[in-house]
Amino acid sequence: MNMTTSEDGRGAATSALTEPRGLPLAPGVRAELDALYADYAAALDEARYDDWIALFADDCRYTLQPRENFDRGLPLATLAFESKGMLRDRIYGITRTLFHAPYYQRHVIGPARVRATGTSDGLEWLEVQAAYAVFRTRVHEPSEVFNVGRYLDRVVRDPADGLLRFAEKRAVFDSENILNSVIYPI
Repeated sequence: MNMTTSEDGRGAATSALTEPRGLPLAPGVRAELDALYADYAAALDEARYDDWIALFADDCRYTLQPRENFDRGLPLATLAFESKGMLRDRIYGITRTLFHAPYYQRHVIGPARVRATGTSDGLEWLEVQAAYAVFRTRVHEPSEVFNVGRYLDRVVRDPADGLLRFAEKRAVFDSENILNSVIYPI
């Protein structure tokens, strides 16, 4: 990382961390990665939760964490699921037991930036970062910004079918507050 100092327009010096460009990928792998993120957003936006779960590796983690805790290295998270079974339990709760005012979500995910690649225990993996914004629309109300942040993901190639899947999905949200509560995955 490079540290740069600049003027912020008011005469005060500010510091910014800059990082090198993302790693290049073969066009076919880039297309697969883009499709994975598009499928992730579509599955959640369309409430196709079985399809959403299928985008995760069998051994997976999902974490929704405030930026403040992430930046300080604190483990406290708003949601933390440590297996595909826990993802299934959350979806069961959402679809069968939770009662809440209905709303729709719309995910907008920026281009995926590959930070690292490698192979571990025979699995090809990618470390990926992408900005996201989730909008919420309640019935008969205008849409509102619900959650904004970045995904810090570990994506692996599933040896069984050759598809890319999320081994770890960490949504780090920028706000210190969440509007009301988090029902659906981000």
